[in-house]
Amino acid sequence: MKPTLLAVSLAALFASSVHAAETPAIAGDNTNTPDTNGATRNKPPAKVQQLGAVDVTAALDQSRNALSPDTGSSQYVIDQKAIAQLPLGDSTPVNQVLLQAPGVVQDSYGGLHVRGDHANLQYRIDGVIIPESISGFGQTLDTRTIKTVKLLDGALPAQYGLRTAAVVDITTKSGHDLGNGGSVGITGGSFGTLNPNASIWGSNDRWSYFLTANYLESDVGIENPTSSRKPIHDHTNQVKAFGDVSYLIDNNTRLSFMFGAANSRFQIPNNPGQTPSFGYLDQTDFNSADLNERQSEQTRFGVLALQGKLGNTDYQVSLGQRYSSLQFSPDLIGDLMFNGVASAINRSNRSSTLQADFATPLGDAHTLRYGVYGSFERAPSTNNAWVFPVDANGNQASTTPINILDGNRVTAKTWSGYVQDEWSIGDKLTVNYGLRGDVYKAFRTESQLSPRLGAVYQASDDTTLHAGYSRYFTPPATEAITTTNIQKFDGTTNAQPDNGSNTPLAERSDYFDAGIQQRFGSALTLGLDAYYRKVSRLQDEGQFGAALVYSTFNYAKGLIRGVEFTADYDNGPWSAYFNVAASRATGKRVITSQYNFSPDDLAYVNDHYIFLDHDQRVASSGGVSYAIDGATRVGANYLFGSGLRKDGAVPNGASLPAYFQLNLSLSHDFEFQSTGKLHTQLAVINALDRTYELRDGTGIGVGAPQFGPRRGLYATVQKDF
Repeated sequence: MKPTLLAVSLAALFASSVHAAETPAIAGDNTNTPDTNGATRNKPPAKVQQLGAVDVTAALDQSRNALSPDTGSSQYVIDQKAIAQLPLGDSTPVNQVLLQAPGVVQDSYGGLHVRGDHANLQYRIDGVIIPESISGFGQTLDTRTIKTVKLLDGALPAQYGLRTAAVVDITTKSGHDLGNGGSVGITGGSFGTLNPNASIWGSNDRWSYFLTANYLESDVGIENPTSSRKPIHDHTNQVKAFGDVSYLIDNNTRLSFMFGAANSRFQIPNNPGQTPSFGYLDQTDFNSADLNERQSEQTRFGVLALQGKLGNTDYQVSLGQRYSSLQFSPDLIGDLMFNGVASAINRSNRSSTLQADFATPLGDAHTLRYGVYGSFERAPSTNNAWVFPVDANGNQASTTPINILDGNRVTAKTWSGYVQDEWSIGDKLTVNYGLRGDVYKAFRTESQLSPRLGAVYQASDDTTLHAGYSRYFTPPATEAITTTNIQKFDGTTNAQPDNGSNTPLAERSDYFDAGIQQRFGSALTLGLDAYYRKVSRLQDEGQFGAALVYSTFNYAKGLIRGVEFTADYDNGPWSAYFNVAASRATGKRVITSQYNFSPDDLAYVNDHYIFLDHDQRVASSGGVSYAIDGATRVGANYLFGSGLRKDGAVPNGASLPAYFQLNLSLSHDFEFQSTGKLHTQLAVINALDRTYELRDGTGIGVGAPQFGPRRGLYATVQKDF
């Protein structure tokens, strides 16, 4: 197996081809050399002569890959082998898989920040954009679907837009690749964790399918707000399913239907020992350990995609729909006594999408790529709130609550188009230049034309340099827009100052990225990448209020910059990777949704740059794995962070203490004469049981403290058939 975790320049792979039994290509390989299907870096592959379904599928996979350029940006590749070597293997949540990539920082509620951005991730499955779910903490996608996942960031080509902090590009497992079979297994262990799973896959002539589902139950559904070993009131039940069914219409055309669903229920963990701030009727005391807040999240999506070749043109056209909803149920009496407001919040979002991508070779030196994307979203939200009346001085005037119903519906339309040319200048230099246009219509219409330019220089077989510039346009996440009627809450304990515009704006930025990758022999690869981003109308999100949902706001200006170093080693029984990233993310002057902020914070931020709440100066991840023999492997990996921001003398002016989390694993495959191989895996998460805090409850948009996981022991048994 080739190396599996690589920090690489996307430049090194321009049209990576795969066949049914091939492992993912390695960035840094001399892609001018024809691959096993006869493809070169710039030319389409030779036509497959055999008419077998596996060969046709391989050629179509190769054509689909050719639709996506990567010149000038950066990628990090994680394949099945790398996922299997993580302590929890395929049971690892997708966000924990992505934390192994450089520049990715963990946050509470399973949140991720890539290169100083709040969220702003775009998910693609087999080249199709899957619209984001409503902000929450459920993980919609299941790691068991992944054949390879690439994290693309930096100066992206014109094909990628709207969500641009990073593109999570997932290639799913295929029945044509795997043959006919399936798998059943279970992971269980500490904190009442139980995670059974089942998958089935196969093919029959021109039909192919891959289906998987799993159920998760745990007593740690969300990060503990205290340092105790076991949180109070933190149970979760989650069900996820994914399917991909495809049919080969002919040797040049494939029709696929991809679908997924996730249903998650969470208890909101309690922080004991809190003192109520308000009275309720005749009640003056409430044990905060007895609060009963809950949140449920649902997501489902379906995509119908037609992909193939028309002459020399590769294409993929897809129609999709995603529905996502979130419901927060308060503890009526408890929330009123602690917060002065108890809100039952319902949000939903239905997004219908059209996507079409095309790639046409123009001679030997040029490949023209072009396409369109459109989405139509409806996002209703309601806030059924109970509050107390207050007097002229803002003091509670009555212990009898009153009910206020607040709701709105956001309708948003997005249209995008792009055209770009990949130009090979000689054998060593490739330039990709293009233009992208985006239009976003909601409460207002915003648009932008965005030039893109990327260049790659293959200095030698072992040395690759890349650089790029991208102009970005990022609309606000429609499901996170809240147009609260502030006047409704005047004279209550939920009164808010009306300090300005309450509708967020699209972010606009200039992104510069440059890097180098160097291979030393066949075992070691090193990479260095630097980036700089100048932003206007910088978007951020925060948890404002007791409910664990996010709302978007804008800073007038932002500056984000950083540097990343990566190393990957794979030699015989040993494999190892190491990433370290340093970044700095700042913003100045809040210009939308100011009602969420205190007057003092607004006044300071108006005249000063402050660190964004998700800024973390240093982040690092790494791991090592050793195969004792063909059946047994031991490994370890770690996460390090210098700490997210908290309030100090100024908003977000200090950082939390640094943390280090070490995870260990041991796997063994048992061979039984009657039933064949049985895979077992033992994992220790946070083996040193170090207590560390992700959030302390202070900082702009931070609602409550959250702690990292305590030590847990987990066992997996998996049987393929």
